[in-house]
Amino acid sequence: MSKFQSFTSDIAVARKYHSVLIFGPPGAGKGTLGKFLSSAGNHFHLSSGDIFRGLSPESPAGKIYHSYADKGHLVPDDVTVSIWHHYVEGLIATNRYFPSEQLLLLDGIPRTAPQIKLLEPYIDVIHIIVLETPNIQELIKRIKRRALLEKRTDDLDEKVLQTRMKVYQEATQEILSHYPPSSISRFNADQKPLEILRDVLAALSHLLSHPEYPK
Repeated sequence: MSKFQSFTSDIAVARKYHSVLIFGPPGAGKGTLGKFLSSAGNHFHLSSGDIFRGLSPESPAGKIYHSYADKGHLVPDDVTVSIWHHYVEGLIATNRYFPSEQLLLLDGIPRTAPQIKLLEPYIDVIHIIVLETPNIQELIKRIKRRALLEKRTDDLDEKVLQTRMKVYQEATQEILSHYPPSSISRFNADQKPLEILRDVLAALSHLLSHPEYPK
């Protein structure tokens, strides 16, 4: 048994989380939108980036994550999804997320096509929100301004940011091709955050206003 399997062997798949996926290039405002929808609709916004950035190196999940990341290796998809699932179950166990009452607003996962398959036992995707912007250079300027404010030096390199944009576009096109077009709504991310929120609520209020979720 691998360390990944050992880590997850005690987690039983007891439920599927009713989920809305939020996609958008770096700096498009996924996190801001997720927080707005979470506060306004009493849903639960979960950024996968926040999960991995917050892992303690001494925790079981942290040890597994850092065994790859500290060597500069990409974390395998199965390990990524396993750590994510363990984290979500922890939210449920500590009464922070209630899957029978709340939508799970997912930001940052799935990132690859294989992750879609690995997530199938855990999530029921009811809709997908895609934030789009044709003005990539303006988006890069926005990220750099944020990087200066938040002291994130890794977000100041122009070439790195261009690469991240290209990788996002290629990966997202492949991921979205796995879902029916009717389940995808696209919004203009060049607007102000409140204008994006307005458009999302106008288009998707029927999904976000607490329908009855099967238990």
